[in-house]
Amino acid sequence: MYAGRTGESINTIYWIEGEYIPEALAEINYFMRDARVDQQKAIDTRTLDIAAAAHTLLDSSEPYMLLSGYRSPQTNAMLRARSGGVAKNSLHLRGQAADLRLNSRSVNQIYKAAKACKAGGVGKYSRSNFVHMDCGNVRSWGS
Repeated sequence: MYAGRTGESINTIYWIEGEYIPEALAEINYFMRDARVDQQKAIDTRTLDIAAAAHTLLDSSEPYMLLSGYRSPQTNAMLRARSGGVAKNSLHLRGQAADLRLNSRSVNQIYKAAKACKAGGVGKYSRSNFVHMDCGNVRSWGS
């Protein structure tokens, strides 16, 4: 379901018949780690569910490209220093957000699919070619 910028990829079933699979979640936590400092945090399953639901709506067999999952405080501070669009208390710091793209779908298509889930936050970053999805309050932003 996810491919990383470094060529890593993961395609795992993490939920079956109402139960999350601990081994699969551990693999996802590692994959979505902050690779800059090699730290990981448990990724909130609600974020995974939103991304999976949006992916299903998009009817794509292509895996998401993961740009950012968990972020350590050090990485978040570094990104904030480089860009005004990085929140000081980002949900990435809690393992509750993912920045994703698909080559086969536009940012607008992914954004609309994620918004249709009516769960969490959805941000559209057209110039950077990605969509932010998180399990926080329902809200949306971007251009």
